[in-house]
Amino acid sequence: MTTLDIIRKTKAAWSALRDADAETKNRLLTAMADSLVDHTAEILTCNETDLEAARGHISDVMLDRLRLDEGRIAAMAEGIRATVKLPDHTGRILSETHHANGMTIYKKQVPLGLVAIIYESRPNVTSDAAALTVKSGNVCVLRSGKEAVRTSTAIVKALKQGISAAGGDPDIVNILEDTSHESARVLMTADGLVDLLIPRGGAGLIRACVEQATVPCIQTGTGICHVYVDEYADLDKAVKIIVNAKTSRPSVCNAEEVCLVHSAVAERFLPMLRKALTEDRAAAGQIPVELRLDPRAAAVIPGTPAGPADFDTEFLDYILAVRVVDSVDEAIEHIQAHSTHHSEAIMTENDANAEKFVNGVDSAAVYVNVSTRFTDGGEFGLGCEMGISTQKLHARGPMGLDELSTYQYIIRGNGQTR
Repeated sequence: MTTLDIIRKTKAAWSALRDADAETKNRLLTAMADSLVDHTAEILTCNETDLEAARGHISDVMLDRLRLDEGRIAAMAEGIRATVKLPDHTGRILSETHHANGMTIYKKQVPLGLVAIIYESRPNVTSDAAALTVKSGNVCVLRSGKEAVRTSTAIVKALKQGISAAGGDPDIVNILEDTSHESARVLMTADGLVDLLIPRGGAGLIRACVEQATVPCIQTGTGICHVYVDEYADLDKAVKIIVNAKTSRPSVCNAEEVCLVHSAVAERFLPMLRKALTEDRAAAGQIPVELRLDPRAAAVIPGTPAGPADFDTEFLDYILAVRVVDSVDEAIEHIQAHSTHHSEAIMTENDANAEKFVNGVDSAAVYVNVSTRFTDGGEFGLGCEMGISTQKLHARGPMGLDELSTYQYIIRGNGQTR
């Protein structure tokens, strides 16, 4: 079956879901979660095959992104069950206007239709995307990267069996086993069939979709996330937060990639930072973080001299670019010049500087004394997420159920003419 045939088959299945009530959708989702757990052994077998094929071709950090175990599959199932508990906004009236001539104009929230997701080596995206599309009354076509295709296909097979067991049409969720550029191109240009395309992956994938897609496309974010340590920061708190933001899971888009440090605290803070990220981690048998330093930071601590591209790179690895600045305004200026508008944070105990930073940084999520790692649909109460939008039209930040919806106007009257 061709890619276009799968897209058409999925779109045809939308009629069975677009008007389904909350009880029906929740029944399908519960069965999907149960089936995912029931098929853990088969999924792990496929995952091990993917891991074996990927070893030596992708970094250890990216291998961790690809790796599943029983706990991660159980967490994926819990993510689906979390969507069951969310309120179903499909069909709600967003506004009601009464015209002078007696007609009433309703603005109603409705599903988009067919949502296509192109993503790389993160198998959990498979179940997250399927859960959110079903809950919001949409259907989905998934296109995994080649490193995860066996795992993702096994996950979809389990989800489809759950849907069938609950009396649903299994074609509301489909995956393309063809991971060629051609299958991606067909998804990008399936006008009239694909209602929204969401790319989740590196800068190259996102750029290709934004530039080549003729269907509506959401620009999700590469995450060059910054943490600025202000002159009024609690330095112990700042170290703790940066260790989390950089090392808890460096392969994800909400991990910190750049640290900006105010010159007034650089001589005290930078040795603390180096000790926590390099010496302490090495002593604990953990991977130390490579610090890529601008000249002012390099005058305080040893590290790797930062190259011209280091402040514009999403490392997705144990690497952190560090620069010394002289003010909160200079930090904001740097972020505006280099950010991908994903997530930024300020460490400060000064309310005025915090407010200046929040108002001056134009990113989807801005934190005060909090790790950037919280930019996540689950953490934001969305159940799970379709991706993190770094654009401003339609969706911004973690995308949940409301971002998978549109609206239509319904006008009721009694013979009015204009």
